Formats: sequence, structure tokens, C-alpha cells
Amino acid sequence: MDTQVVVIGAGQAGLSAAWGLRRAGLEPGPGFVVLDAEEAPGGAWRHRWDTLKVAGDAFSAHRIHPLPGLEFAPEDPDRPANRVVPEYFAAYEREFDLQVRRPVRVSAVRSVGELLRVEAELTDTWTARALVNATGTWTHPFVPAYPGAREFRGRQLHAVDFPGPEAFAGDRVVVIGGGTSAVQFLLQIAPVAAATTWVTRTPPRWREGPFDDLAGREAVALVEERVRAGLPPRPVVSVTGLPLTPAYREGIESGVLDRRPMFSRITPDGVAWADGTTEPADVLLWATGWRPAIGHLAPLHLRSPHGGIALDGTRAVADPRVHLVGYGPSASTIGANRAGRAAAREIVRRLREPAAA
Repeated sequence: MDTQVVVIGAGQAGLSAAWGLRRAGLEPGPGFVVLDAEEAPGGAWRHRWDTLKVAGDAFSAHRIHPLPGLEFAPEDPDRPANRVVPEYFAAYEREFDLQVRRPVRVSAVRSVGELLRVEAELTDTWTARALVNATGTWTHPFVPAYPGAREFRGRQLHAVDFPGPEAFAGDRVVVIGGGTSAVQFLLQIAPVAAATTWVTRTPPRWREGPFDDLAGREAVALVEERVRAGLPPRPVVSVTGLPLTPAYREGIESGVLDRRPMFSRITPDGVAWADGTTEPADVLLWATGWRPAIGHLAPLHLRSPHGGIALDGTRAVADPRVHLVGYGPSASTIGANRAGRAAAREIVRRLREPAAA
């Protein structure tokens, strides 16, 4: 099928881009197509753990910014985010008649002359003049390799499969990772677990005081600098640090958030450090983040020699027909909003250039 623009992914970034295309006068179908691998609206939010809320307590999600054109004002913000946000996304798709096609799992994007061919598993193929990739990271969880992992006799799971704190009752749990998810897991698990241990590669950077717009822009700029250079993106939290909230401060004082350095190997019954220290464990919970889900873009050869995709704004330097949103500096709800709109504006401008010539 032929269209002008294909948007892959219907999370925050993809919906924002689709809104921008719609507002510019492109119609669903001949103008643009939104493809989403999920069974229903909500993107990765559909799979978040039940204890994650949109507001109100220590286990709240980072602030969820409204999509352009529709207020996000849940009646009960204490409901799980995995229900509230998908409901909002569904309402957004209806409000602007975005006609998202799902479930469509894109397997490859290829260059065919001046066009891009988007191939999907067991479904159709689309050709387009431009592409917005908004596939996020949720489907690509990252677990680093450590000696002895295969011999561990307990359970190992990634944050993507977090079943809720009750599943760890009576267990000795090692939580690995220095981000917000790791901290929230520890605070939830500690009251029911037999013991918890927190390990990170580098010491946590606690941030006191408000995180204002200036600080946010500075943090995003640091991530953006890496992406412009073609380096693999780092999460924004790696430069923002962790907010020292009352709940987190209490966790530090109680010892729950007493961080230990990264172990050197995994034993059948726990973990061990280079100095011979060991810690028994029943569960290893890897809160070690995600990587961009961009394997389907491999045929386009967008990666730089440094391992990342170099971007100029949202546009891939190696192929100006391709825009990545929700990638690197735009991997946050507000960043995804801005990037989606920016990508739509630039794409529409480029589509109209021949007519204006």
C-alpha cells in the first residue's frame, strides 16, 4: 500500500507525530499510516507493573505530559498507570481519528529507490516517502552478562516482568540498577522480603531541590550531544540524578537504599565481589534498563561507527527520510511530545518542497 508517511509505534511519540501530520492536512491512509505492535492502545504503559501510579506517592511514574490537543486529567490518579494511560491514549486516537492499525509488527524497513518499504510480519507492506520511528525501548530490555549467571539456582527477572512486591515475600532479593525503577522496587519489596541488597555500577547521584525547566534542558542537552555524535544514547536519568524525595530519604535512613558496588560474578546461591565478599540471594532483579528497539531499521544502515544513530534534531543523518522520536533526548513524555511534533513539521515541509519549486 502506498502512503506519504509511515509512523511506527503508537506511544507518546508516535501519537504526537500523527497529530502533527493530521494537523498539517495529511489524512489517515493516503497521507499517513500509524502502525502499532500492541493489541490495544497504550503502548508500553499497558505492561507496567500494577503498583506504578501516575501521581500521588513514592511509586508514581515520572510526570506524564498531555499529548498535544487533549488534556490529561485522570479522575482518579491513584489508579494504576497501566490502566489510566491506555485509556487516555485510546481517547486520543478516537478524538483525532488517527486510525491506528494494530497489531502490526514491523520486521524491516528498506530503501527502494526514492521510497521506503515497510515490511510487517504476516500482514501488509507499505511504501512511503518518509518514516517516523517511535518504537521506544520496552520490547528490548537489557541484562548485562556476568560470569556465573547460568549457574544461579534462584530466579532472575528483568524489570519488564516485575510481578509486584508480593511475589518476593520471604525472599532474599538483590536489585541491580541505579535508576528510579530500582529504587521504587526496593522500597516496595523491602517490607515483605527476607532481605534486600542494592547494587549499582556507580554510586547514586541524589538530587536535592526542584528540577526546574533550566535543569531539564541542560540534562537533555547532554544526552542530545551524544546522539548528534552518533554515540548510543544514555537515559536522561544518568545526567539528572535521582530526586531526593521524602520517601527516598527515608529509604536511605532505614538502610534499604544503602547501595553496594557491583558484584564481579554470580554464584549458584547469590553474588560475589572481587574481595571475596558474598551475598546469598533467592532472586536477582535486573533493573538495568532498556535499549532502543530499532532492529527493524538495520537494512537502512543508519548506525554510525560509534554504535548509535546520529541525529540532526529528529532526522537521521544517514537518511533524511527517517526520523526517530522517543529516542535519546526525546525518551520522556514531554520530550516525545516535542520530538513528534518537530518531526511532523519537518516531514510535511519536505513533502511539499517539490510543489513549491
